[in-house]
Amino acid sequence: MSMTSAAPHHAPVMPAEVLELLAPREDGLYVDCTVGLGGHTELLLAAGAGRVIGLDRDAAALARARARLASSPKNLLHADWPARVELVHADYRTLPQVLAERHITAIDGALADLGVSSMQLDDAERGFSFRNDGPLDMRMDASAGESLADRLADVDEGTLADVIFQYGEERHARRIARAIVAARGRQPLARTAELASVVRRAAGGGTWQRLDPATRTFQALRIWINGELEGLDLFLRSTVAALRAGGRLVVISFHSLEDRIAKHTFKALARPSDGSAPLGRVLTPKPLEPTEAERAGNPRSRSAKLRAMERVA
Repeated sequence: MSMTSAAPHHAPVMPAEVLELLAPREDGLYVDCTVGLGGHTELLLAAGAGRVIGLDRDAAALARARARLASSPKNLLHADWPARVELVHADYRTLPQVLAERHITAIDGALADLGVSSMQLDDAERGFSFRNDGPLDMRMDASAGESLADRLADVDEGTLADVIFQYGEERHARRIARAIVAARGRQPLARTAELASVVRRAAGGGTWQRLDPATRTFQALRIWINGELEGLDLFLRSTVAALRAGGRLVVISFHSLEDRIAKHTFKALARPSDGSAPLGRVLTPKPLEPTEAERAGNPRSRSAKLRAMERVA
């Protein structure tokens, strides 16, 4: 789908679970911390949420979300939806600042759907996927920071190997890092297809594999270039602190490292080690996962894990 297409249609992950946990009210204020294509924001508005603030660091995603909401059927959105939603170009980790700028002291609920969006994966020009050749970019915010091509041009082999091993859990990390450094010595790596070819040759394996050999490395490099794990713990803590008593934070993750951070942060908030009063209670002792029906209808939901916390007085 081109970037100029009409309103996008993509299925928000675990919609029933999100609505059950957030239980949006007409007098409530909710934050969609990673609005993406607007699926969850549309869901909240249609369920009667009084007001939604949607954040995303990808300006293109916000434009698509706005188009989606504008074309949403009238039986889903009330005519006054523009007055009920505000879309903000901001990283979710700046939520405290976004709220302060609007003189908001408490919110009734928040959702963070972490990771890369369908739009980003499907648009070859963004450089997220090895399935379609495109420029080696991978930035979620195309207006800030270095592209992956620029970062790969001078990163040392040891650091690169650590990134691929830690974020991609790739056992051939050192071999792959060595191959990438050797390849860039011959000519700069500028295209996703070039990088994928280098990684596949280095990773080896049989002629048929369930997972493409480039998958873990591309995932690791995406997490690295966007700093996806940096500040996640602090974001979760500050968001729970911003909730009213009884307000809830729902986090959907697609990577074991993200889920692990959410698990441990929620546990620490519910049972502080310093003996202080708990800030919240964990609503999901074990993460919720998509149903078989959802996995079949929306394959990209397969690895999703949902955790939720409720603010206590």
